[in-house]
Amino acid sequence: MLAEAFVVSTTLVAIGEIGDKTQLLSFALAQRYRAPWLIMAGVLLATLLNHGLSAWFGGYLAGLVSPFWLTVLLGGSFILLGLWMLIPDKEEDIDNGRRWGPFAAAFVLFFLAEIGDKTQIATVALAARFPADFWQVLSGSTLGMMAANVPVVWLGARLISPRGEAWAHRISAALFVLFGVVTLGSLWW
Repeated sequence: MLAEAFVVSTTLVAIGEIGDKTQLLSFALAQRYRAPWLIMAGVLLATLLNHGLSAWFGGYLAGLVSPFWLTVLLGGSFILLGLWMLIPDKEEDIDNGRRWGPFAAAFVLFFLAEIGDKTQIATVALAARFPADFWQVLSGSTLGMMAANVPVVWLGARLISPRGEAWAHRISAALFVLFGVVTLGSLWW
């Protein structure tokens, strides 16, 4: 049986990544370089590094805050992340990495684009929610990131449409808000 931390991390990050700026970055890199394996390797390494640091910070945070306030903080952050999902990312926020090769461009640009991003903050919150499950959160958030980005790299523009992206943002927002409400509800149920 898969552990809850792994399943929740994979699901939330994969859903949260749909239509995100880093997914648009993956698409732009795929269009520019036409080297999907190198791009995916750069995305994977950047995600492991970025989300590893995020999961470590979330576990550290869990040791500093009382369980009640940590639950309030986590539930509120998931609700805020859900509301943030309603604000679509803009393509002009993304540099397409013309100066570097596909691996280096994917690694550097993806790592930088992920700083302060919804999925990075979600990884911090998930690690704080599951402090004993660092590896499950890291592997789940990484798998979720790859699950959302690999199809974009491989299939490119056929998967992206403005209407589909808007619905993806709405569904992701609803799921993050629901997870926040359930987290906050655990204080009283």
